[in-house]
Amino acid sequence: MLSGIKAAGLIDEAMATRLTRDTMLSGKSLDALLHERRLVDQDKFNEIKSELLKVPYQKLDPKSFNMELLELIPEDTVRTYAVAPIGREKDLLVAGMVNPDDLKAQEALKFVARRDGLNLGIYLISYGDWQDILKKYSPFKGEIEAALRSLNLKTDKENRVVGLDESMRTPNEEAPIIRIVANTFRQAVELAASDVHIEPQENYVRLRFRVDGELKEMASLPRELAQPIISRVKVMSNLKIDETRVPQDGRFRSRIFDREIDFRVSTFPTPLGEKVAIRILDPTTGLKSLDQLGLTGRNLEQVKNSLEKPFGLILVTGPTGSGKTTTIYALLQILNREDVNIVSLEDPVEYFISGLNQSQVRPEIGYDFASGLRQILRQDPDVILVGEVRDVETAGLAIHAALTGHIVLTTLHTNNAIGAIPRLVDMGVDSFLLPSALNLVMAQRLVGRLCENCKKAEEAAPAIQKIIERTLLDVPKELLNNISKPYKVYRAPGCKECHSRGITGRLALFEFFEMSPELEEMINAGDKPSAQKILAIAKKQGMLTLRQDGVLKALAGQVLIEDVLRETEEV
Repeated sequence: MLSGIKAAGLIDEAMATRLTRDTMLSGKSLDALLHERRLVDQDKFNEIKSELLKVPYQKLDPKSFNMELLELIPEDTVRTYAVAPIGREKDLLVAGMVNPDDLKAQEALKFVARRDGLNLGIYLISYGDWQDILKKYSPFKGEIEAALRSLNLKTDKENRVVGLDESMRTPNEEAPIIRIVANTFRQAVELAASDVHIEPQENYVRLRFRVDGELKEMASLPRELAQPIISRVKVMSNLKIDETRVPQDGRFRSRIFDREIDFRVSTFPTPLGEKVAIRILDPTTGLKSLDQLGLTGRNLEQVKNSLEKPFGLILVTGPTGSGKTTTIYALLQILNREDVNIVSLEDPVEYFISGLNQSQVRPEIGYDFASGLRQILRQDPDVILVGEVRDVETAGLAIHAALTGHIVLTTLHTNNAIGAIPRLVDMGVDSFLLPSALNLVMAQRLVGRLCENCKKAEEAAPAIQKIIERTLLDVPKELLNNISKPYKVYRAPGCKECHSRGITGRLALFEFFEMSPELEEMINAGDKPSAQKILAIAKKQGMLTLRQDGVLKALAGQVLIEDVLRETEEV
């Protein structure tokens, strides 16, 4: 299969060698690796695979699958043999296979068809579609209700849960709790949630997921289940069960939907009991390519140019929760090659990436960013990731590492890109070092991505028209070719595709500027660099501000204009 996709030009020789090695070491299939790492276009890959195996390729819509369709093939068969039901036509069972040449999978499907007195028709399906269909076998609320029933809970006359029936407790009582916790994590992963919150309230336990940046209550559980559920999470993350007075941090890994997912756990004492926040670190949703982040045009060119330079500092700025780490990981995936030694200092390590040497700082024992950075320089690095510049010592070491032949990626807390240089100078970095060390500064914000299925254009309100007009005044003319007045913005009322939310994931708004001779001259003039002077020079170079990038994306129907105006400011 590798030779086929290499011949088609989807991957090069180096990538083929790397994939061969990784499939052997990880035990994962080629399909799984290509899907997880998003290395090739999945449709093109499956079209080539279809030609090689002489089996027609069928792209599926997992959202259209109902329980009646899912019952055609047992869940165990679907999960074990990477197959899926597609439909039933009179005396024909139509099934999809990720690996149509798998003889054991063929026999399993033939057995299912014979059992129901049916003939069998086969299509090739993608690994991603199979994963999405597999999730359909795990309904959340129904399974939790079944688990609760097995706990022998007392109910009142209106069938509301009021407590545990102590007289009916059994030695196997923990099993339902384990199922509740497991199903919670499975549903969170299915919905691509970034966080799970388990919060004891006065009369119930509130279960909330953060999806696309918004918290949503998913279930209310009996108050009596708070301690057993939280204890289960603590056991999984190796925390002290009997310590409820102080916060604790832990981590665990679990295999869900046929992939390894990390969970970062934090407990927090409250008068009603411990609250637990769990960060879900799913590589398939957290690791993205540059185009998936929303990088296009000149911004994308600037990033690629900076990554091709032999050394220099790349700064990603923005507030907490703006996606800085996701962007850093996207850049690292481009740099991650066999001939490149990448070493990182992170707090904490969010995603474990094959090929990277990742280390978590521990300030409580004196292993912080500054001390770790000194040690990294002895590890013969080509690329260095410093999770965050927090003090002058770390900033100075990062600058000197960039000056001595290393590519350095790091983050900084500033409101915009142009504020990075004054911020570094305020921290104590010598300004004359910055022009030689700094390659690129980028700022970003996250906003909801409009659903492509239900979004509709409408004329912007008069007040919005004026804001758009002001924002686009100094935008390069080549970016305004397809924009006409009156300006039209987009709304998404919600549909089945987006679960009536109008939003499908999130998109980043960006602001970039590169070091240039004009900026270098201004910085070396001796005066303290001001944000206003930097902004003026950056705009002459064609820089788009966060608001300008957001307005252009709103006019293109990618994001909601109100989200752009809320997350950015006029400069």
